[in-house]
Amino acid sequence: MNNRSSMFIVAGLIILAGIGLVSGLLKNPAGILKMVAVVALIVAVLYFAIGRFSSSGPGKQQQRAFHKAAIRSKKKYQSKEANTYSKRSKIRSLASARRKKDASHLTVIEGKKGKKKNRASF
Repeated sequence: MNNRSSMFIVAGLIILAGIGLVSGLLKNPAGILKMVAVVALIVAVLYFAIGRFSSSGPGKQQQRAFHKAAIRSKKKYQSKEANTYSKRSKIRSLASARRKKDASHLTVIEGKKGKKKNRASF
């Protein structure tokens, strides 16, 4: 029931807006065009301002990194399925893949695995 009443309210508002637009066009067409131009200008300024400030967020950088990783993964698995050529072509592709590989951003931290624990007596 609530959905039906809201539908009637929205339809009524749209009809009233249409009537107001038609009467405004008949009385003052230049004023309506000016109003539409001002609204379009405001919307364009808001769109570019929001786009400018939202593009520098950390989420955008993470999304870019995810997209890059997805492309690499897709290439990796497509090359495995597509490489049904001779051994020589496989060796060449592996050699070129090793040369193109980026340096990892992870580092190894040396621990104390080899050292024995100093156990104190009671």
